[in-house]
Amino acid sequence: MARLFPSERRHRTVALFAAILTVLGVALAPLAFADDLKDKQREVKKELEHAHDDLEHSSAALRRATKHLERSQAQLAAARSKLASTRGKLDTARVLDQKMQAELVQAEADLTQAVADLKSGRQDVRDQQGNVDRMFADAYEAGDPTMEGFAALLNAEDLGDVARVQAATRDSLQEQDTQLAELEAAEVLLGVRRDEVKEQRDDVKVRRQEAAANLELMKKLEAQAAAEKASVAELVSDSRDATRRAEKVRARDAKTLRALEADQKRIERMLRERARKQNGNTSRTTANNSGGFLSYPVKGGYVTSSYGMRTHPIYGYRSLHDGTDFGTGGCGAPLLATADGTVISEYFQTAWGNRLILDHGNVKGVGLASIYNHASNYTVSVGQKVKRGQVIGYVGTTGWSTGCHLHFTVMVNGSPVNPMNWL
Repeated sequence: MARLFPSERRHRTVALFAAILTVLGVALAPLAFADDLKDKQREVKKELEHAHDDLEHSSAALRRATKHLERSQAQLAAARSKLASTRGKLDTARVLDQKMQAELVQAEADLTQAVADLKSGRQDVRDQQGNVDRMFADAYEAGDPTMEGFAALLNAEDLGDVARVQAATRDSLQEQDTQLAELEAAEVLLGVRRDEVKEQRDDVKVRRQEAAANLELMKKLEAQAAAEKASVAELVSDSRDATRRAEKVRARDAKTLRALEADQKRIERMLRERARKQNGNTSRTTANNSGGFLSYPVKGGYVTSSYGMRTHPIYGYRSLHDGTDFGTGGCGAPLLATADGTVISEYFQTAWGNRLILDHGNVKGVGLASIYNHASNYTVSVGQKVKRGQVIGYVGTTGWSTGCHLHFTVMVNGSPVNPMNWL
């Protein structure tokens, strides 16, 4: 049995452990992948749910300009599609017109030929009628060939005379039958040619009507295409104007957002400094067992938009929705102090509207503050101390807001955290 040196034992142990980890990794990979997919699905769902709510981070003017631009672009796309459809119908009608004109020319040529054939047929009938008339006139002058043949038979001196008389009589009768048959055939053919002329005339009439109807359709389509082209040109101009207006308002909003960011950094610095003075430690941003410390800021409120990262529906950038939005069914619901504290700031900000900041002091080893936004008004002032549950203002829709609601933010040592972890 071979002896295993310590180094070899270690190498084999490491190899075995690595193999076990590989097997476990393969086995656990599908589970991890599935969990990752579920997390991504939840994240996408959350972003979709909050896409509309993120519009509050845009001014009403920008929302109006964006909606007008989207409506203008949609109308332009529809108008262009309609114009393309009309032009397609017009092209089809033009191709059909060329085909109809060719068929009409052919039908008129066929009618001309049929009329000529009818004229020729009438002449044939007249010629055959003349032949028959002459035949009967000759027969009348010469007498009945049958009776003449019978008389000749009675007066014949030999059988040869009889045979010659009978042959002459037979030839005369056959010629009469031929003349009558030719006359009858000419009359039948004349009737056929009359029918052909009628059919050709009817065909020409129908084709002329169809060509006229298609020509009328082309005129209408040409007028429609011209009107739609003018509409497209007008919508293009409107879309350009809407784009310029939207860009102008976006630039103004972007300026306000930059000011908002500066204001947010100012508040964060202020709260960090207060936390540092209160507990001498600003490194912690969370506190254990924090759930339930704060009361709900609105009685009977319901969450309409939660804390987290999402993509702005107009600007397209990703940003932190740094609080929880509570709906109350309308404006005027009382805003309540979530805990004892001091009002350290109350002001109006273009995006946040009427804003109030409550400092709750040192809580569980961190500096805790809560911020109320979009209120219609507040009933407390800076420096005033408030008690948990005290009415401090009323729900409103000031600033960049799409409806009556409260945007509630919780700050720990100057950094925003998920409010639901403290409620």
